[in-house]
Amino acid sequence: MNSHAPDCATTLEHLALDRYSCRGYRPDPLPRATIDRILTIAQRSPSWCNSQAWQLTVGSAAATERARGALLAHVRSGARPQPDLDWPREYRGVYLQRRRECGFQLYAATGVARGDKEAADRQRLENFRFFGAPHVAIVTTEEPLGTYGAIDCGAYIAMFMLAARACGVASIAMAALAAYPQFWREQWGLDPQRRVVCGLAFGLEDPSHPANAFRTPRATLADAVQWVD
Repeated sequence: MNSHAPDCATTLEHLALDRYSCRGYRPDPLPRATIDRILTIAQRSPSWCNSQAWQLTVGSAAATERARGALLAHVRSGARPQPDLDWPREYRGVYLQRRRECGFQLYAATGVARGDKEAADRQRLENFRFFGAPHVAIVTTEEPLGTYGAIDCGAYIAMFMLAARACGVASIAMAALAAYPQFWREQWGLDPQRRVVCGLAFGLEDPSHPANAFRTPRATLADAVQWVD
């Protein structure tokens, strides 16, 4: 190994530890060059047979603002979620525990008392405001690619968020935005043959926002990895 080469593992470790799901943003739009740099890095994501199953539809600040108002109105009208991909059928055991822990941390940070349904609903609706982010992107894949197309999109999303952090940009992956795929097809003219996998909100973080005051823990290697000798 070249002793003068950069310590890439340390850099990657720093980005992985520094990245978090940002739920409070400054309104400032990002320069197009910054977004293009993130997208260029993310495009190097690995995929099944190099199919590169993902496509991104990215909103400018103006388009994101229009979508924000329209989606909030759509959700408040009582529109039913109709995701293209099935939600998890059930969270059990440790997966349920981790999900609840994340929710409790968010509520504690934002001052939502247990049992306060009105405050909890206000916080839920923040998803459809994109937590105030100046940009949102919708990730789609082709239906015939099935599960592995969605897996490829997952790899892309992870790469996008690390690339964003490397560029000083905060982000959050948002399954909530995939709950209303028909809204996005009509709002942004998405190809009806493509399936909405996830949304990505991104921009400059607001460090003073209470929702950014906590970090979710990670399982130990012993909990997540089994060795076969």
